[in-house]
This record gives sequence, structure tokens and C-alpha cells, in this order.
Amino acid sequence: MIRVSKFYKDSKEGKFISSLDKDTRTLYDTFRKGAKESNNGPCLGWRESPNKPYQWLHYNETLLRAKNFGSGLVALGLSPCPNTFIGIYSQNCPEWILTEQGAYCYSMVIVPLYDTLGPDACAYIIKQADIHVVICEDDTKCNLLLDKSPRCLRKLITIKETRPATNQRAKNRGVEMLRFEDVEKLGAAKDNPEVPPKVTDLCTICYTSGTTGNPKGVMLSHENVVAGMCAVILQLGDHRPRSDDIMMSFLPLAHMLERCCENGMYLLGGAVGFFSGDIKRLSEDMKALRPTMMPAVPRLLNRIYDKVMTEISGSFIKKMLFNMAMSAKESELRRGIIRNNSFWDKLVFRKVQEGMGGRLRLMVVGSAPLAGNVLTFIRCALGALIVEGYGQTECCAPITLTVQGDHVPEHVGPPVACCCVKLVDVPEMEYYAVNGQGEVCVKGTNVFQGYYKEDEKTNETIDSDGWHHTGDVGMWLPNGTLKIIDRKKHIFKLSQGEYIVPEKIENIYIRSQYVQQVFVCGESLKSCIVAVVVPDVDVIKSWACENGIPGTLSVLCAHPEVKQLIMDDMVSWGKEAGLKSFEQVKDIYLHPDPFSVQNGLLTPTLKSKRPQLKAYFKPQIEDMYTKLT
Repeated sequence: MIRVSKFYKDSKEGKFISSLDKDTRTLYDTFRKGAKESNNGPCLGWRESPNKPYQWLHYNETLLRAKNFGSGLVALGLSPCPNTFIGIYSQNCPEWILTEQGAYCYSMVIVPLYDTLGPDACAYIIKQADIHVVICEDDTKCNLLLDKSPRCLRKLITIKETRPATNQRAKNRGVEMLRFEDVEKLGAAKDNPEVPPKVTDLCTICYTSGTTGNPKGVMLSHENVVAGMCAVILQLGDHRPRSDDIMMSFLPLAHMLERCCENGMYLLGGAVGFFSGDIKRLSEDMKALRPTMMPAVPRLLNRIYDKVMTEISGSFIKKMLFNMAMSAKESELRRGIIRNNSFWDKLVFRKVQEGMGGRLRLMVVGSAPLAGNVLTFIRCALGALIVEGYGQTECCAPITLTVQGDHVPEHVGPPVACCCVKLVDVPEMEYYAVNGQGEVCVKGTNVFQGYYKEDEKTNETIDSDGWHHTGDVGMWLPNGTLKIIDRKKHIFKLSQGEYIVPEKIENIYIRSQYVQQVFVCGESLKSCIVAVVVPDVDVIKSWACENGIPGTLSVLCAHPEVKQLIMDDMVSWGKEAGLKSFEQVKDIYLHPDPFSVQNGLLTPTLKSKRPQLKAYFKPQIEDMYTKLT
């Protein structure tokens, strides 16, 4: 019942890959290997301002500056060992990587902080991990840390200029402010000898923002991360990154998907260009950088898909050409042909390709489920290899990955070479391993060392045989790939004893063109379910316009005809997907403002925070149930 990778011949003997070479087993080694591979090629790229071209730091200069920065940290009194934790609170930029590699030169451990954790969680992490020094991007972030700074925080090292008022505020709090370049200069002058890490040393503690309670610190060793990277590289085969590839970095480095992708690029000597910091300008950055590969999340791809759909909806000719192009490209996909130079690419898909720089050849998608129609569209439109992975921070990102040449969507591929996967019964949800369904459990070289200072939670997740229980429910498909079908946590019973799995229902309703976000909820005391829906503003506005209904989105949300339209469409999608009548919502409340990380209703990985949503919309939910009884 235990499945392993077919790409690694020793998997059958229960062995897992931990590196591609005996001499590159830590993230300190992998970077140096890449510097050789690339023959001191370009490494880190950035733009000073929107209209400027990308400029590059080459590998040797990156290594030297990183070593100087690390040496500077030691000169400031930090001990060069794996018990020294360095906080970093910044958007993706060259200094992030200089900090990471600088820390590794002296066996230190990186602890990323990020906006969406919120000031309370950041303070909690700094305190729990006893962090003395945080590398901080700018004035705003320094102030967010100073608002709640725990006693242990002694120094802030800033990448950009800070205001005198902020420096004074830090001084009053007993926190010393230093500039990033000054630490580099100090380190260059002192030139402390390097203390490279061991394979088993921690390289990072990556805090995951749980949907409940305080964030948990996932302890990952150098071996964990290198194993995850190498397993993916091995499986990509001929499509793996090369030293002439360029990757666009825009997903947060605070998460392991981006960290693994970037470190994989550095191992192979590729170049990484950072976006300018504003997601709205990502397309401009892509056109300037012209990347050949990038990691992506479904949210970005859904946006591209929606944009194209909106564009063709008004014109019969555009729609016809689009459908012809899709069917031509889909038949090529089925024959294993991936290209972006056909007649249809030039005629129909050129704009999509140019919006992403025109040179993409590989995209790794992860973090959330991706609808099959969107994945097939993106494969056709970009003419690039697109692989979808499934993973968790606790497995340092990858658990399974789709295989190039498999054009069938809606699954996440077989296990990668650093781990094995088994499914375990979840009786309360009627999933049984004998039927090829159950909770996904993972064992291997990529599985984390435990949650920092939380033995109880670690033991809840990793059992005595070393299996990590993911909390996700999967099923094996006949060809040996895994499909994620559920989550173990969010499930409730209705008063008549029927189980409801809200996320399954949401994933069906979200297909409605009118629905941008949806939260399905119910209670064990009630016999039916209801939903809060955030309508798609563009689609609703244009429908209202055609039907002569005036008003802003807030006004439209309160309009009975608008509500009926959306509800009817959702229910018809539900019928098509085979929802039982008790799984269909009996009422909806339309809400004009999207759920976001800022308003505390989404996690940083853009998953719904169910308890918070339920509390936030309590009056509306109660109101719907009152009307239904």
C-alpha cells in the first residue's frame, strides 16, 4: 500500500534520495556548485525602478557579499552555530538571498517573518525562537516590529533607508539600528573564518500560519531542503533548469515553495530575477526579465484565464477562433507536443505568452488545487511544460509532482524520489485505504524534524514509525497518481446525520462565473447549509448594466434579482457536479468586499480561515437560518 517514485532506482529498497552528488548535501554546498556550473554567470537580478532594465549580481560577487554579511553578523556577537536564529522580514530581493547564504556560511538558521502573519504573530515568533537580530526591509516593517518588540530583540539591520523618528523610537526601545551595507563592510574588515553547516543541521525554521491558534515553527534541516530540491530536479529529467535559465521570483520567499525553487536554480547555476514588489506590475517585470521558468499559484493562473474569457465573451469571432485554437492545441498536448510557435500561438495566444515575457518553458504550480479547465488552458496558451505539485511546509514543499507528458489535469502526480506515501483510513469521513482512499501520510528525507518547542504537536503529526500525517485526504488513481479530494479537519454533520465537506462544495460553486469567493457553512443543529458569496465585480456589473439595474457593487449585492441569478447559477453547477440536495446551499448572503489576508479572513497561502469567517459573518448566517426555519 506504500507508493514510491519510479524515477529513483533505490526507492524500491526503501531508500530515498537526499542529494544528487555526494559533495553537495547542504545549501552551503549547493550554491557553490551552482557558481561553478554557471562559470560565474548572473545570479541575482533586480530593477531600481519600473522603467529600468534588470541589473545583475554574478555568482562570485554574491558569494563574497554573503560571506561578508555573515562575517558581519559574527562580528556583531552572534555565535556561528546552528543554535543562532536570524530573523528576516522582507519582500523578495537580493539581500534576502545574501542574508540566507551569509547565515549558512556560519551554520546559522534563517527564520522568515512575513506581513500576513500580523504583528502579534511576528512578536510571538521572535520571542519563541529567541531571535536577537532581524534583517528588516524598510521603515514600515521596522515600525511594525517595534510596535510589539519582545525583550530579546536587540538589533534591526535595515535594507532600505529608515526615518530619524524610527531610529529614535528603536533607541528608546533599546534596539540598535544598523544598515545592511555597514554589516557587510564590518564583516569584510573582520574576515571571520567560515563555519559551514553539517547535513543534519537546521537551515530554517519556517512558521506556518495555522488556520487556528499560534503559528507553528517547522524545523527543516539542510538535508530536508536539498532532498526536496533534488527529487524534483531528478523527476524533471531533460526539462530541469540549466545554467542559462532565468526564474522570476515573486512568490514569497518566506514560504518553502519559493525557497526550494530558488535554491534549485542556484544549485544548477541559473539566474533569479526579483519582481519589483508590486504584484500589479508583475506583467511589466516579466516583460523586462523574460524568464524561462517560474513557480506559480492557482490564483495567478485563474486571473489570466478569467481575463481571456472576459475578453472573448463579447465577440462571436473571437470565441470561435479561441475554441479552434484550444482544440488544435489540446490534440497536440494529447500527443505529447509542447510548443509555442504554431499558427494558433501566433494568432490567438501570443498576447498571453508576451504578457509573461514570451520565453517561459517550465512552470511549477503548487499551494492550492488548480481547476482542470484552467490548467489545460494554461498548457495550451503558454506552450510550456506545466507540472503541478502537492506538498506541505512540513515536507519542505514537495510530496508528489506530475510527470511531464501527462496531460490529464486534476491530480498531483506520483510521489517524488525523496519520500514514500501511504493512505490511512479516516473512518469518520468514510474513507478507507482498501478502497484506495484515506489520509495522506509521508515518510522520507524531506520530512521535517518537528515543530520548534512543541513536542506535543509534533507527536500528533509524526507517528512512532516516522510517518507524517498531512491532514489531507487523497485517493490513488489507476495510473499511480494521487488526487487530493478532501481535508481531514473541516467537516461537520447536519442535524439529519449527513456529513458535509464544505471545501468540496466551495470548489464546485467557485466555477460559477459570478462567484469570486465563497464560504459554505452549516451547523450540526441545522438541517441545511448556507453560504457567504463575494460576487465577481466585473461580471455582475456588466450583467446589471445589460439588465438596466443601476448601482454600486454594494447596492447590487442587496438586490433580489442579483441574488437569485447567482444562487440559481451556483445550484446548477452543483447539480452538474452531482451534489446531493443536502449539499446544496439553501440561501446565500452577498458580500461586496473580498476575503483577504489583510482583513484576517485568509491565511498567507490564501486558504479560508474558517473559524474567523464564521465569527465575522455570524449575524448574516444567523439571519439566513432564521428565514429558513
